[in-house]
Amino acid sequence: MRKSELMKGELIGLNVEVLSAPCYEGIEGIVLDETRNTFIIGSAGTERMVPKHDNEFAFTYEGSRFVIRGSEVLHRPEDRIKKVR
Repeated sequence: MRKSELMKGELIGLNVEVLSAPCYEGIEGIVLDETRNTFIIGSAGTERMVPKHDNEFAFTYEGSRFVIRGSEVLHRPEDRIKKVR
């Protein structure tokens, strides 16, 4: 799978790690929900809302790790398939 295919697909349910933004760095867990501007990540029994803008995320899918800037997926999930290239 290529990075662009992952960005067009469903991100809910994937393992994710926040790589940037000092107050969010190191958060790891599963994407529980997604809005246009945020990911809600379940980690250690809590839910954390992390903004997409100005953050980098490392998604794990089928044993591969993909680093995606939040600005690349700054769309509503249902619109991302049309807008991501």
